[in-house]
Amino acid sequence: MGAVRLYAAVATGGFRRYATYRTATAAGVFTNTVFGLILVYTYLALWDERPQLGGYDQAQAVTFVWLGQALYATLAIQGGGFETEFMERVRTGDVAVDLYRPADLQLWWLANDLGRALFQLLGRGVVPFAFGALVFPTALPADPALWAAFLVAVLLAMVVSFAIRYLVALSGFWLLDGTGALQALMITGVFCSGMTLPLNAVPGPLGEVVRVLPWAAQLQMPADVLMGEAHWAHAFAFQAAWAVALLAAGRAVQAAATRRVVVQGG
Repeated sequence: MGAVRLYAAVATGGFRRYATYRTATAAGVFTNTVFGLILVYTYLALWDERPQLGGYDQAQAVTFVWLGQALYATLAIQGGGFETEFMERVRTGDVAVDLYRPADLQLWWLANDLGRALFQLLGRGVVPFAFGALVFPTALPADPALWAAFLVAVLLAMVVSFAIRYLVALSGFWLLDGTGALQALMITGVFCSGMTLPLNAVPGPLGEVVRVLPWAAQLQMPADVLMGEAHWAHAFAFQAAWAVALLAAGRAVQAAATRRVVVQGG
């Protein structure tokens, strides 16, 4: 119980920390709404030419856009969560303090990031999504069970997102400069998560590949669960499998990093 309280407190701290950035949050809401409008009209034009592209009708395509804008900051699709801070702590040697804490390093940062993600969902995601649902025809379910399943899928997406970014952050133990790793995270996050185009609509072998990569667990799975395009059990199994695999990989890399005791600048 003590450990649960500890990580709950860390998550609460992460939530409160981001809640103090009110101006940045308001700017993020505005930005996500504007980008949502741009994408919606782009999608409407595309779906006029290609009806049922990726198995979606226009209302589903519009719903996908606003879900993407709601989850963009929540899942740190392009990065921007804890990873920059973590890599800086490695560079300066402050990570040594983290390792002496009476807490697991990976679980500490996971709890912190879940707090951040929850705030971003509520503070930055709800308003653009509500705006889109009110202004445009969307494919939102009336069944409360689907909404509950969607929220579980979002929680699993948060864990997968953290696990991907934790592996990138751990590269700081070996890299003198993590800029390249963070830029690679940004590029792969935008394309492979479906932020530019639903993964269902990516054609050929490339589409088959991106739909089984872990980024598909971030946006595509929650969207398909909400719109009834994927059974919740299949989606949860896919997301959970990637979450477990990536967290295990992160723990293995963390063990190797701490054994090596490479702290840049420390």
